[in-house]
Amino acid sequence: MKRLLKQKNFLFKLGIVICILWVIIALVAPLIVPQNPLAQDMSARFLSPGAGHLLGTDELGRDVFSRVLMGSRVSITAGVVTVCITIIVGTIYGGIAGYIGGFIDDIMMRCAELISAFPPLILAMVIASALGPSIFNSVLAMTIIWWPNYARLMRSLVITLKENEYIVASKVLGASHFRILVREIVPNALGSLLVMATLDIGNAIVTFSGLSFLGLGTQPPTPEWGSMVSDGVNNMNYWWISTFPGIAIFSMSIGANFVGDGLRDYLDPKIKNK
Repeated sequence: MKRLLKQKNFLFKLGIVICILWVIIALVAPLIVPQNPLAQDMSARFLSPGAGHLLGTDELGRDVFSRVLMGSRVSITAGVVTVCITIIVGTIYGGIAGYIGGFIDDIMMRCAELISAFPPLILAMVIASALGPSIFNSVLAMTIIWWPNYARLMRSLVITLKENEYIVASKVLGASHFRILVREIVPNALGSLLVMATLDIGNAIVTFSGLSFLGLGTQPPTPEWGSMVSDGVNNMNYWWISTFPGIAIFSMSIGANFVGDGLRDYLDPKIKNK
């Protein structure tokens, strides 16, 4: 960890700061919000950013600053949970396919490629719309469209790693296939999976916000960044309603991408040895 933090990559360190800051905000948001994010005050509609309301108010007189802070809990959690589920499903599926190989591998990967053949966002919209608008259904839709990416990556890593000498030695010593896969292969593949997962957290937050923007994710009055941007689109004259949640989405996604790029550079032996 110390070697990782000693990297000269400024963007990597900036990404860590941004991500940690947003995670802390999400954890303590209920304790630091200046006003109730659900409280409506029709006499305070469309107030511009100022002392009373740091980021202004929306069409229902709700404090935008409080809603951005509370919205981080939904958006970040949805992104992280989606990536965690997809990495587990994809790792198991791709690991089994790559280790067994042959006809079973071909069948399993053709099924994964069938899902990948559809445009990801369009497929997520169709699934979320068919299941009904909710946070759970949006996360499920994103999981369905993303797990094949991890399955393909894990399969390729397993095919490469299972030919190594230490794997052959484990087989000679009588280790079971399950032990070889779980104890020998998966730990050596975690680096690449971690890089991909870190990069996907930002994409998951953007996708979830996009589904909420379209009314397929979080439902009113729950504060969430994507739905807040949607509210602002309906009131374009009041720029602050959509601008600040949009900045929140951008900052968190770009921070996660900076961290992912830094991890990729750190784990790449060609760059690491320079």
